[in-house]
Amino acid sequence: MKRLFTLFLFSFTLANCGRTVEQIGEDLVIKAMTDGQWKVTKFTQNGADITSSFSTYKFQYYSNKTVDAINNGVTERTGNWDGNASAMTTWASFPGATNPIALINGTWNITKNSWTYVEATQTNGAETKTLRLDKQ
Repeated sequence: MKRLFTLFLFSFTLANCGRTVEQIGEDLVIKAMTDGQWKVTKFTQNGADITSSFSTYKFQYYSNKTVDAINNGVTERTGNWDGNASAMTTWASFPGATNPIALINGTWNITKNSWTYVEATQTNGAETKTLRLDKQ
């Protein structure tokens, strides 16, 4: 009986550690994204470079999972965002937005990242988009 209790306690502890590590990963994603504004420094759509469409925009991410698209210093649109550190994905939704902001909607696969930049790709059917965000 003592062995069974010890095994149960050990299993319970491991299960909670897994959630703790996952929570730490999520906290780091939130900290990285919400610390400063971000600028699109590269955006391609089916191989065509359309980065200049984003030249007047910056993005401010918040810990409540909202994000502001700021055009020339004025919030143009507020959307939602989230990230999954273990799956290396992020998504954004700007309901009712027009291009170029609408191009950011959807789930993105993170291919490279650090505290100061994120590179990601998104494929929907035959359309492929790539994105690079740099912290300002």
